[in-house]
Parts: sequence; structure tokens; C-alpha cells
Amino acid sequence: MIYFILIVSIIIIIFWKLYSPKIKGIIGEKSISSILHLLDKSKYSVINNIVLKRDTKTSQIDHVVISDFGIFVIETKNYKGWIVGNEKSEHWTQVLFKRKKRFYNPIKQNLGHINVLKTYLSKYPSINYIPIVVFLSKSDIKVKTTHDIINSRQLIQTIKKYNEINIEKREKEDIYKIINETNLVDTYDKTEHIKSIKKLIQKRKSDIQNNKCPQCGGKLVLRNGKYGKFLGCTTYPRCEFIRNI
Repeated sequence: MIYFILIVSIIIIIFWKLYSPKIKGIIGEKSISSILHLLDKSKYSVINNIVLKRDTKTSQIDHVVISDFGIFVIETKNYKGWIVGNEKSEHWTQVLFKRKKRFYNPIKQNLGHINVLKTYLSKYPSINYIPIVVFLSKSDIKVKTTHDIINSRQLIQTIKKYNEINIEKREKEDIYKIINETNLVDTYDKTEHIKSIKKLIQKRKSDIQNNKCPQCGGKLVLRNGKYGKFLGCTTYPRCEFIRNI
């Protein structure tokens, strides 16, 4: 009996280590979906889990809220602890006790999602796109930025602070229809999507190692800043790419 319990425990531990990031991600997205459900449906239309394709690349968007006041594009992050970074850096850092983990800057990730949405909604050039990055309530966000980087308990309040009419009812209905009709979530190959992301990450790393800006193709040079040395693009201010050393 003891051996059986030990084997089961080992299996559970292995399973958790392999799939905990995915499980945590799903839990985080479901939590945000529940919060968005509280919005006034006459003013806000919510679409969760959207996959759009541009050229050969797919973009997975956690939540889109089409409102009278613009389109909210919401990226969720299920990270606890301190969240440290700035809006221009390539990566942010999660600090949890003595452990540190780097992850791709979610502001840049979300702006990429907006660029994809714009290609599908090109007939509405005056739309106000509002990016929001949402962390778990247990996160302590230490990021200097003009973007909305918030905890989940602040989400409804943050959305409601935007109150200037930007989209007509007819336009809202058409936008909702376009996004739903082009959403590939039920048919796309997630394995290929992950492979594509890994290839993109590898290419970015290769460009940086060769002192090439992964955003515009310009040259990267070593600079000194307030918080130490960093790689910056020579085309600044046209391109604001930086990479902390």
C-alpha cells in the first residue's frame, strides 16, 4: 500500500511539473472571463480565447471586449510575487522569494495582438484600441509604464474609466461578427502555434546576438542608462527597442 501511494505521489508530481504552467494559465483566463461577465452587456461584448492568423503566423488573444468606448485587448498573466520591468524592455522578471524568472514583456506581446486585430478591422481605422495586462491579485507590480498593468481586482474599474464614445452600435455588432467569424480557436493546431512562437523567440535571440534589432533590423549598440548597461537600437527614437544586460 505504501509503495502504491508513493508511485501515485510521484506520478502526480511529474504531471504537475509538466502541465502546471498550462493549468495555471487556464485557471487565470477562466478567472478573468468570470470578471468580464459582470460588465453591462448593453455596452460591452466579450469574446474569450481568440486565435487569428496573419500570413503564416497565428496570434492567440486571451480576451477582447468590444465596447462603446473602444476595443479592450486583454492579456492575462498568472504570476505571483514581484513583477519587475519597464514598458520598453524585452523581458520582465518575476521575483518569488529567492527565485527569479524572466518572461517576455506582455506589453509588447499585447501590442502585437492589436496589430493583428487591425489587419482584420482595417475598415474601422478610427477605433480606439485599449491594451490591458492583468496579473493575479497576489502580484505586486513594480513596473513604470503609461499602459494599464493591473491586478485582476482592478479590471472592471480600469475598463470603466474609459467613457468617451468611440464606436456606434452598428459598428460594434459588425466588429463582433468579424472577430467571431475569423476566430480559428476550434480548428488551429496549437502544437504548430507553439513551434512558431519558439522559432520566433530563437530568431530574436539570434538577431540580438548578432547586434541586430529584432524589431526594425537596425544595429544594436551598448549604452549606459540609469539602471546600468543595456543594448539599444541606433534608430532611436524611431525604434525604442532595448535589452537589459
